[in-house]
Amino acid sequence: MDKFVITGGTPLQGEIAISGSKNSALPALAGALLTDKPVTLKRIPRVRDIRTMQRLLVDIGAKVEAQGETFQLHTARIVCPEAPYELVKTMRASSLVLGPLVARSGRARVSLPGGCAIGSRPINLHIFGLEQLGASIHQSHGYIEAEAPDGLRGAVIDFDRITVTGTEDLMMAAVLAKGETILRNAAREPEVVDLAELLARMGAQIEGAGTSTIRIQGVELLGGAEHTIIPDRIEAGTFAIGAAITNGDLTITGCQPDHVGALVSKLQLAGVDVTQPGPNSLRVRGAGRLRSVDMTTEEYPGFATDLQAQYMALMTQAEGIAIITETIFENRFMHAQELVRMGANIRLDGKQAIVAGPRELTGAGVIASDLRASASLVLAALMARGETVIDRVYHIDRGYEKIEAKLARVGAKIRRVE
Repeated sequence: MDKFVITGGTPLQGEIAISGSKNSALPALAGALLTDKPVTLKRIPRVRDIRTMQRLLVDIGAKVEAQGETFQLHTARIVCPEAPYELVKTMRASSLVLGPLVARSGRARVSLPGGCAIGSRPINLHIFGLEQLGASIHQSHGYIEAEAPDGLRGAVIDFDRITVTGTEDLMMAAVLAKGETILRNAAREPEVVDLAELLARMGAQIEGAGTSTIRIQGVELLGGAEHTIIPDRIEAGTFAIGAAITNGDLTITGCQPDHVGALVSKLQLAGVDVTQPGPNSLRVRGAGRLRSVDMTTEEYPGFATDLQAQYMALMTQAEGIAIITETIFENRFMHAQELVRMGANIRLDGKQAIVAGPRELTGAGVIASDLRASASLVLAALMARGETVIDRVYHIDRGYEKIEAKLARVGAKIRRVE
């Protein structure tokens, strides 16, 4: 397994460009299954999760041509409406094909996701919604098997809690259902809005994406479309924290600043200088001395859970005590003990992490437990004294496109070791 070797102490300086959003590209790729016409998607990040989804779509029957960041997909017919365990176990977003497959072919067989390092992310809300839309569903041999031979029909679906992938999956299913579907307590994330814009270009009738109530008028068929994926707000946030933690001066280009508004607010409260030199860029300059600022993860537009680990690394360098509360996923503090190995003062208490700082971090051998935990360890290593070796960096490859190359271009002393 590959490792990162990082020598800390160098401020990040210069410009760094943001890739397309992984969390937006994955549902968009699944959405291409809804039509027998060609779909072109631009600004697709070349990360491990995208390669996994590409394999899945090909197995289902899609023809996928990838040229750089542009993917051309054409699913003339569904050959095998199945998402096998071998793929789902490596990427839970594989379950996003459930809705499109049932809507288009009338049946789907998708493996249950199983466990996950950052806690349970059950598929039950997807199943509940599809049953409301008229699908017959049962579980057998570790798989969810859904059938709707006469097609889906519109319904009112009230989510008992906000779910991003559940909102996306059922939105895709509903676009081909007969009649009107209303999704209440829907996720408001930018990735949901981006998917709705793609589906609209394909001929879907969707209103309210980006609000808690989404209305969908079903259509008989969808056509082809061309769509550009939004920038990755989590990557942008990660690099913004990187500039702050290394006391650097970094301009982040090709981003959408309003998508990281909650993080920017916390950084400014901590004393970091964050400005917006253009409509699609942020400049982040280190504060010299950081102030501790409490943070609680929330659904969008609140502070993203996918930036919690990176923010914790930053708070190890802030003066005072910061209380970080995780409300989205259980078991998402696995990076804390690795930061402690580097010298951080962190105490865990249920859903809260109490971080006291500033503490000098020193290089150590650490292990990445999940995607965002990997990013937090990279950030900590960038400012730590000495050399840090991060094992299991295949986690970070799932969601960051060539992160070591991007960081090296702005001054980081980082290399990949096979």
